Amino acid sequence: MSDEASIKSGQLLVTVLAVQANFYRVLLDSKAGEAEAAVEAEEVEGVREEGSLLPDSLIFSSSASPNFCAPSASCSNPRFLLCTRRTRLKKIGQQVIVGDRVVVEEPDWAGGRGAIADVLPRNSQLDRPAIANVNQILLVFAVTDPPLEPYQLSRFLVKGESTGLNVVLCLNKSDLITSQEQAEIKERLNNWGYQPTFISVYKGININAVENILAGKITVLAGASGVGKSSLINNLIPSANLRVAEVSGKLARGRHTTRHVELFEIPGGGLLADTPGFNQPDLDCTPEELVNYFPEARKRLEEGSCKFSNCLHRDEPDCVVRGDWERYGDYLDFLEEAIERQTWLRQQADPESNLKVKTKGKGKKQYEPRLESKKYRRVSRKKQQQKLQELYQETEEYN
Repeated sequence: MSDEASIKSGQLLVTVLAVQANFYRVLLDSKAGEAEAAVEAEEVEGVREEGSLLPDSLIFSSSASPNFCAPSASCSNPRFLLCTRRTRLKKIGQQVIVGDRVVVEEPDWAGGRGAIADVLPRNSQLDRPAIANVNQILLVFAVTDPPLEPYQLSRFLVKGESTGLNVVLCLNKSDLITSQEQAEIKERLNNWGYQPTFISVYKGININAVENILAGKITVLAGASGVGKSSLINNLIPSANLRVAEVSGKLARGRHTTRHVELFEIPGGGLLADTPGFNQPDLDCTPEELVNYFPEARKRLEEGSCKFSNCLHRDEPDCVVRGDWERYGDYLDFLEEAIERQTWLRQQADPESNLKVKTKGKGKKQYEPRLESKKYRRVSRKKQQQKLQELYQETEEYN
């Protein structure tokens, strides 16, 4: 199933907004479900007077997830349904994740429920966070409180570039720095190959520009903890009502407030996904791919070519990438990490490898010699019985 034309009568094409346990909150396309819901309006009103059809154990409380509306008397928007997944999809291993375009059949407008019967092919998919059909990544950082760390920002940018999606950079709390400081940051990031948008959620600066960026698209909001991602969503979508927290005074770092992935409908059009903040995203690219995730390096490769086709741009002769550009040191650090990861993956495939990886403090990985495997193991009872059986058969044949 690939388009709307294949949707049968009685079925609905919807988008998955959130996943909780084995339930999926979905959004109907535009007014597709409103017409059918209007036909059963009287029935819905009658059920609301009687109360919810679901037991209390299946109703999501507002304290657990304020945006995960249950099919109860308080859920009055016919565009939202709470669905389950057909057993057939579970048997074939078809997962349903946030952002999926799915087909819902047998909608129960009175109870606000439905059943997901099929999942349409995904245009894109992110693993961390698990979300499908994303058009762009909105990377949000703060210019201060917490302070802007170029190395951390560079790591997020490389991670965003590795997804193959368009990366948009927004810098929050711009009201806390001078115009000269803004100009310096802008010039620096322009040299990196990015055009940042300076915003202030607190004072409402350039929020309209962000709305224009998000209009009509599915966008993933990413960035370090404490930069104001949840505050930005609350500003763009007042009904979201996400929990926010102040920056830690001792560590000058943000506190984690978002615990799960959820899509929010933007009043001006489009969907926005808030993701849990993290400080050091994993880089899972190969050493050969890494250079393509630096716009300034791509520009150098467009203007010339290296002598060797497998050049990693470290100490190879006649390399056009190696030079005095600002993030070249970051590239070398990330390259070393990518090489270590590639080595580890190869060793994982080789059971006789003499190295193993251990995760130390702060998530740092370290490679250590693997202990020699046991040479002597106790023979299992099964093998003992097999040997006894073979010995018995040999004795019988001899006699």
